[in-house]
Amino acid sequence: MSEATPAPTPLLQLESVAKVYRFARQSLFAPRRELVAVDGVSFSLPQGKTFGLVGESGSGKSTVGKLILRLERPDSGVVRFDNRDIFAQDAAQLRRYRAQVQLVLQDPYGALSPRMRIGGIVTEPMRAQGMSREEAYEQAGEMLQLVGLDPEVMRRHPHQFSGGQRQRIAIARALGVKPRLVLLDEAVSALDVSVRAQILLLLKSLQKRLGVSFVFIGHDLASVRFMSDEVGVMYFGRIVEIGPAARVLGAPRHPYTRHLVETARGDIPLSSRSQPTELPDPFSLPSGCRFRNRCPLATAECATQEPALRPVGHRHDAACHHVEAETVDTLAPPHALAPQKT
Repeated sequence: MSEATPAPTPLLQLESVAKVYRFARQSLFAPRRELVAVDGVSFSLPQGKTFGLVGESGSGKSTVGKLILRLERPDSGVVRFDNRDIFAQDAAQLRRYRAQVQLVLQDPYGALSPRMRIGGIVTEPMRAQGMSREEAYEQAGEMLQLVGLDPEVMRRHPHQFSGGQRQRIAIARALGVKPRLVLLDEAVSALDVSVRAQILLLLKSLQKRLGVSFVFIGHDLASVRFMSDEVGVMYFGRIVEIGPAARVLGAPRHPYTRHLVETARGDIPLSSRSQPTELPDPFSLPSGCRFRNRCPLATAECATQEPALRPVGHRHDAACHHVEAETVDTLAPPHALAPQKT
């Protein structure tokens, strides 16, 4: 019997990461307000794979992205890239990290400076890393061809392009420094459905060709499932379900994930039929399980004990006291959530 192949060292690893925002008192005797944006988040991402983060607005997805990009510092926990703590880097290491991790934002209209030509926009990160102007423009032309645009567009300005074309330009800019990880923060949510499918297919082909890893942050379950190898579902700062994308979004075990999937399918979520649907106050979260005021399975135990992630299948964890009581649905067919090519 052959020995199991050891798992490769993750390119990116978050270990019990937490971030709390503290606000000034509204009056002399008022308590200090705290917002728990990220609370004990852990996941890992191998090279060449995609990890998706989903959840409603305010779940903490984008704050996780800011921590990965070093735009915020965690209050506790560790973010490792290539097995090194990204918050324990010297200046030279930080410079290399900035090149290895790039970002593509949601708004293809606001992300590109209207005063710059496309050539300057795409070459800017390369020039910041010390590349000569000639070399940067040569590489920019290659990147634009890679995303399906003619290098001649470098002479033009962003207002001369459609939203989908602008997002291709943003992707070319991110890939110009040959990063190992690209963080896609709602990168297709502002696009029309047909254009969204084209960009998702482009990202898939680029990943296969370049071996780049993606962290894909979004609320559109179809896009996240199509892109991701593994998915983490966030609710008010915590990951409540995590595992292979096909399992988490095809046969969800946590009531909150079920709520998201049912809503995406156009069904009336079970939690909306018998429970209030209002989100809790983020400054005063419920005790115990944070989803209990919206959950049809909630009991007295849910009010006193916060559930921890525990195995519910192969590489599939959920944080619910009553997860064993749930019926495991058959995996949703791919066409139920996956984007369609038009």
